[in-house]
Amino acid sequence: MQLYIKALHVIFVVTWFSGLFYVVRLFIYNQEAQEKPEEEKNVLQKQFGIMIKRLWIGITWPSCILSLIFGIWLLFFYDTIPVWLWIKLGFVTGLLLYHISLHFLYMQQSKKIFRYSSLQLRIWNELATIFLVAIIMLAVVRTGLGIILGISGLLALSVLLLSGIKIYKYYRSE
Repeated sequence: MQLYIKALHVIFVVTWFSGLFYVVRLFIYNQEAQEKPEEEKNVLQKQFGIMIKRLWIGITWPSCILSLIFGIWLLFFYDTIPVWLWIKLGFVTGLLLYHISLHFLYMQQSKKIFRYSSLQLRIWNELATIFLVAIIMLAVVRTGLGIILGISGLLALSVLLLSGIKIYKYYRSE
């Protein structure tokens, strides 16, 4: 039974992250449509609005809820919760707060309020990558992962992601 619950947990974590990664891309495209001529902008924003709503409400939120349900269910198989799992739960809490922040962006864009540039959204999108790496490393490597090495790796990953965004911005502006 435990393996089936774990498998379902992993499946919904994968679909949750897929939704998180793709919805921000759609937010970016929706925001960039603001710069198009009026007729093109209206068509694009209508289509992006449909895509965002279906992805967010139909896939991402249900995946979030189901991955949390199966994850909490897995906790009942532990007599005592190991240290690595407490750290992972801290990152999961951060991921949940990130998810909620995206819900606020979803509500704003649904009302055609665009407060963030595409560059700001691209940077915000990479936060999901950091959560993904941290959570998976903790779940797989567990106690073999030194906390200093783990934090150093996350910082290095953050620098690489931000550098990639800057390079992308440079080449896109040419």
